[in-house]
Amino acid sequence: MLARTLLFGYTSLVIKISNGKLLDRILDPISSSLNEESARKLIGLKADRKTEARVAKLAIKCNEGTLTPRERREYEMYVMIGHIVGLLQAKARILLARPKQ
Repeated sequence: MLARTLLFGYTSLVIKISNGKLLDRILDPISSSLNEESARKLIGLKADRKTEARVAKLAIKCNEGTLTPRERREYEMYVMIGHIVGLLQAKARILLARPKQ
């Protein structure tokens, strides 16, 4: 339960960060440890069908304004995770685009 509380607190913090510099500092150690193989795997990451379907359902309910508080927290978590994975994938693409030495 504590981990869930901390994670949702982190979600709120990330959403409130407008410039993303804190998130960049948190993700830099991860992205700096990527090699070509791990960067390619990271770029290929995507959610499984069950998760994609759940996110789509929550997105529809969000647009309709019918999310329960629990569903809103769940949807925010998916959005935050998607944002983080997207940032890491962007960093992986930058790594792969660099000229080989």
